[in-house]
Amino acid sequence: MLGSAVGDALGLPREGLSARRAARMFGAGPLQHRFAVGRGMMSDDTEHLCMVVQALLASGGEPDAFARSLAWRLRGWLVGLPAGTGWATLRAGLRLWVGYSWKTSGVFSAGNGPAMRAGILGLYAGEDDERLRRLVHRSTRITHTDPLAEEGALLVALAARYAARHGGDALEPAVFLADARVAVTDDRWREVLDLVAVALERNSTPDKFAESAGLIGGVSGFIVHTVAASLFCWLRYAGDFRAGVEGVIRLGGDTDSTAAITGGLLGAALGAEAIPAEWCDRLCEWPRSVNWMMRLAERLSDATSANVADAAPLPLFWPGLIVRNLCFGVIVLLHALRRMFPPYAT
Repeated sequence: MLGSAVGDALGLPREGLSARRAARMFGAGPLQHRFAVGRGMMSDDTEHLCMVVQALLASGGEPDAFARSLAWRLRGWLVGLPAGTGWATLRAGLRLWVGYSWKTSGVFSAGNGPAMRAGILGLYAGEDDERLRRLVHRSTRITHTDPLAEEGALLVALAARYAARHGGDALEPAVFLADARVAVTDDRWREVLDLVAVALERNSTPDKFAESAGLIGGVSGFIVHTVAASLFCWLRYAGDFRAGVEGVIRLGGDTDSTAAITGGLLGAALGAEAIPAEWCDRLCEWPRSVNWMMRLAERLSDATSANVADAAPLPLFWPGLIVRNLCFGVIVLLHALRRMFPPYAT
């Protein structure tokens, strides 16, 4: 969770920028938090991950109960006036509010929303493949109904499970990619996995991989592009959290989502101690603070270890979310205004 939060916050100021313009605006040196006076804040990517954990706690992981709980949390999240909500997720949230159930609220879209929620499901379900698929299906279906979205989320969940099982240095990319290829049915995903495998064999840089994948202008919000870039940078830099997150952010595009997914996978493999201390220390969040997220993760771990069927979600001071989101929205608008001025990409 902390890996996702850090990646999300580092990538957020660069979201939507090409790699070239981001480099001109923020410089080519080591990445630092640049969202608000040298501090970082999280976007909906991490917020959704937290909601998934709360829904797992409330439901004990029973798939239908999990879906109902997550659907109510999405309704509440929308009331909090979040900034930068994806179009598909916004429409699905509105459909939930007017009476649609989680089974019918999703819209036909292959955006990357389901992928940013999926990593924790791979850790939670463990070796139970059937349970994992059922949880991923419900988490995805609430907002996105395109089969590409569900299989993309499944790949992220499988990657998180593999990362946690094998760590960093013991990870074998060829083994994971071969297993992942069997897990999906759409040829477009198999082509992506083959492309990642070839790039890793050639020891390609992220830039070279992006070129081979047709992502020259940056990684789009299309889940195929998002997951491709995230998987490559996780596997390419399996033992180095900083290098993996920086590598995917420097590709440009939907940098908060790609960095959140990559950071989550590297965090699952390497642990919180592998995350650069300055990146954690300069996260400025409330009421979903770093301490709150750590306690949330511990509660889920304890409930899973003890096989608790219905653990209580971690309390959250929800009125504070509206205040936080209003401040966040103002800063987002300031970033948008800043982008109207030089330096421009050349």
